[in-house]
Amino acid sequence: MKLVVAVIKPFKLEEVRDALTALGIHGLTVSEVKGYGRQKGHTEIYRGAEYAVSFLPKLKIEVAVEASLVDAVVTAIKTAAYTGHIGDGKIFVSPIEQTIRIRTGETGRDAL
Repeated sequence: MKLVVAVIKPFKLEEVRDALTALGIHGLTVSEVKGYGRQKGHTEIYRGAEYAVSFLPKLKIEVAVEASLVDAVVTAIKTAAYTGHIGDGKIFVSPIEQTIRIRTGETGRDAL
């Protein structure tokens, strides 16, 4: 099993969720996060004054999937989150050693 973590722009959440649902992914976790990449934030002008915004609002999506679905999930996220502008986000894939469903005690793929 693998954990796919994507950091995306907030307004792309519904498109990403729809793309994952179309693949049969039934569960995901979404967190509001802030951060910056190569752009190191940006400046905004508010009432004539310029302000530096160091950390930009993003969403972090976490999805646990079977290893055989990783390529399809990554492609779906990449396609749905793409705007072509700086700050589209990143996708990370990590192995999961063990999964346990707390309510039933199921483990492994059954726990997904």
